[in-house]
This record gives sequence, structure tokens and C-alpha cells, in this order.
Amino acid sequence: MAREHYIPLRITDLVSYLCSHSGINGEPPLAEEHQTAFRRFAAAVIAHLHTLYQTEIRQLKEAYAAFDPDADPPPLVPLTAAQRASALDQLFQTFDRLMIRANYVRLSRHAIEEVMRGASAWGLEMDVPWEAFERVEMYYRGEGIGYRVRRTWWKLWRRELVAVPTFGRVAVIFKQRAHPRLGTDPDTQSVFLKLFKDMPQMDVEMLLPGGRVRMPKIDRLKLGGTVASSVAYVAWKLSTFPLVSLLGGLTTGVLMALYTPLALIAGYGYKTWYTFQSARQTYALQLTQSLYYQNLDNNSGVMYRLLDEAEEQETREVLLAYYYLWRFAGSRGWTAEELDFAIERDLSALLRTPINFEVLDALHKLARGGLLDCDHERYRVVPIAVAEDRLAALWQQYARPEPSPSPL
Repeated sequence: MAREHYIPLRITDLVSYLCSHSGINGEPPLAEEHQTAFRRFAAAVIAHLHTLYQTEIRQLKEAYAAFDPDADPPPLVPLTAAQRASALDQLFQTFDRLMIRANYVRLSRHAIEEVMRGASAWGLEMDVPWEAFERVEMYYRGEGIGYRVRRTWWKLWRRELVAVPTFGRVAVIFKQRAHPRLGTDPDTQSVFLKLFKDMPQMDVEMLLPGGRVRMPKIDRLKLGGTVASSVAYVAWKLSTFPLVSLLGGLTTGVLMALYTPLALIAGYGYKTWYTFQSARQTYALQLTQSLYYQNLDNNSGVMYRLLDEAEEQETREVLLAYYYLWRFAGSRGWTAEELDFAIERDLSALLRTPINFEVLDALHKLARGGLLDCDHERYRVVPIAVAEDRLAALWQQYARPEPSPSPL
């Protein structure tokens, strides 16, 4: 299983776990006074990062205001065409940075097409009109296995659980352009954001508008063969009748001779078409019902949720890096590799899933906050009382007319 950068642990649970942690070499848990000190430190870190992200929320709201289909109220002064083009580029770049900080992975156009290649577990394949989008990006976080219910005639329509590869989270951002698949009056001015959970990988094309279920090749061959055989049979049958009869018009005898075989061929063609239409409707209904519960948020709500996820993730990283260096590194300090190994080992054992800790990112945040010392690539953190004083001194920055970014 691939190691996740994301740490699936609530901050409250993380702080409680660290306070009761028995240590990497069987040391006893923290003494009560040390637990109290670490909880105060954690509260200060949480507050500072939350203040920073509140500033980012305001900036993102301004960047998205001109493209938000749900804006209420809309901007007072509309942007010019040149301003919209520049703002659109800025919005997509900002969203990409946000996804990276929230530990999402970008799917390139080639990667999306590879994921969507082939039929789903229901034997149907989607066709996505890429030309219907001026800009489109897709991101995911977490890979796993999900289960869907399927019924087949050869198993007497009994319920069967089918294992399907899934993405834990999928985020999509796109801007449409005029296209027949999008209807007569598509919204080509807005930028749409969608966030879903537990999506089957082969169904991610359903998250984009304009998709259409494609008839399987075998059914297309059957239907095409039915039409071709019908035309060929009529031509052959007509050629067997005397020319005089044909010139005099199609007699009742000619029509009766053609009726039975043509009815059989047409009936088989209709059965093939109807079976495909029924399968398509069933598949669309199943996906609609599934997406009802898998949709997490839309448009500006996606921004808020992703910012919250990024804030939580960065808070976890700072708390973990500080705690392990504070408690176990000693005066000699640890290298980045030693810190990374200790955290990943404990988290993987606790969560029972491989974790890839962003150690350099965490060290960088501690260094910017003045909480880290480095000597010959060995890292130590300042004592917790000093760390609390330095965090308290940072609050003065937020009282300025234009607050500076938090060092954390």
C-alpha cells in the first residue's frame, strides 16, 4: 500500500495521544506538569495557524468572487476581459497551492484518461468532451478499496459485492465553454468547484458535466450488423422477384415475403438497443444515488473545507515535530532522517496504515517560528517555556494594519 502524506488523526486525539505516549524506548508517559505545558503549547500553535488561515480565507474569497456562481452579493464592479483572464490564472494557481498544502495529488489529463480507461464494474464506459472545458483540473487524496453491489442474471440476480479501487477524496475545478453537450445556455463565466469522497477511480468521469455513456463495442457491432443485414436482405430479396412485378409496385406477396425475416432482424436490433438503454439508465440512477451521499461540498464551500484540511494538516506536522524533538532528541539533537523515522514508525503503528511524514516541511515551520536550533544538520527545539514566550510575542503582528504572515 502506498504511504499517505495525509495524517488521518484529529488534533484533539493527537494531543491526547502524545501526552499519554509511553515513549519510543518504553519511557513512562509525560508527567502531569509536562502534559499541561504541552497542551498550552499546542493551543498556542493552533491559535496562530488558525489566524494565518483566516487571512488566507479572505484572500481566497476575493480571488473567487468574480467566478463564484453562488456569489451573494456579486462584486459591485465587474472585471474587464483582461482582468478576468489574469484573475482566472491566479485562481487556478492559488487552488493548486492549496491542494498541495492539503496533501492532494494532481491528476494530469493523461492520468485522468488512464484512470477512466475501460468499462466500469457495470460494463459501461463514459465519453468526456474535453473540448467543453476552458480549464479543468482534478486532484485526489488517498487510495483504497471500496465495494459496490451488483446483480447478474447468471447468478440469479443475487446481490454481489464487487471490489473497486477508490480515491478517498476527489476535488475538481473547471470552467466551461460553449459546447453542444452542455446544453443551449451553459454557464461559461463561472468557475465550478466540486469535492467528493470515496469515489470509484473508474467513475471519476461522472464528476464532469457533459459526459455521456458510450455503447460497448460489442453492442455497437451487434446493432450495426443488424442494420447492415437488414439492408442486404432486402436488396437480395428484391433481386429475386421478376422485374415486371417490381415495376408494377410492391405487391402483397412481395411484402409478405419480406415481413417475417425483417421483423426478426428488426426485433433483434431493437432488443440490443433497448438492453443498452436500460443498462445506461440503471447505471446513471446508481451513480446519481451514490453521488448524493458522496458529494461533500460545492464552489466556495470547497475552498473553506480544503483550507480547514490544510490548516489541520500543518498543525499536526508542527506538533509532532516539536514533541518528538522536545521529548526524545536530547541535547545532541536528531537528524531529519531520525526524526522522520521515529514519527512514521509510531504513526503507522497507531493508525495501522503506512504514513509518509513531511519532515522537512515541519522543520521549516518550526525554524520560521524561532522554535528550532540546528547544528551540523542535527535539530533541537527550544524548551517549551521559551517556545510559549516566543509564540506569545508573535501575537503583536496581528494587531498591525496589514498583518505579516505567521512565521509558523
